[in-house]
Amino acid sequence: MRRLAASAAALALGALALTGCGSSGSSQSAGAKPELKVSGGYVPQPAMDDMAAGYFTVTNTGGADDQLTGVTSDVASDVTMHRTQSNAMQEVKSFSVPAQGKLVLSTGGNHLMLMGMRKKPTVGEKVSFVLHFAKSSPITVNVPVEPATYRPKG
Repeated sequence: MRRLAASAAALALGALALTGCGSSGSSQSAGAKPELKVSGGYVPQPAMDDMAAGYFTVTNTGGADDQLTGVTSDVASDVTMHRTQSNAMQEVKSFSVPAQGKLVLSTGGNHLMLMGMRKKPTVGEKVSFVLHFAKSSPITVNVPVEPATYRPKG
């Protein structure tokens, strides 16, 4: 009986050791969390009164992936997320924010569409966004309204 218990304990320890070495297809460790920071945000002054676009970068320096699952704004009744592929805009429900990576929203690529504008923002004003994530707490950012021709450096 004692030998059976010792064998079972050895098997359990071996299984634990193998579990620690196993690959789940991800480099994320069990206690890893996303660590998010938003930068470079702006809204080009819209040409129309009822719609605008929004851009920013979310950098994740943490050890776990996250997802941007929604955005709200003080100037629009609805904010949707869009992916641009082959010159076609497609609404998406979320964007991935990879561990040790970035989510970039930019002209001609992934972006926000602000619909049902309460007031047309003008150059020099700020627009507030609340970014909602699958794992992380919401992040509020205030971004400047830039001229329609603005293109960020770098």
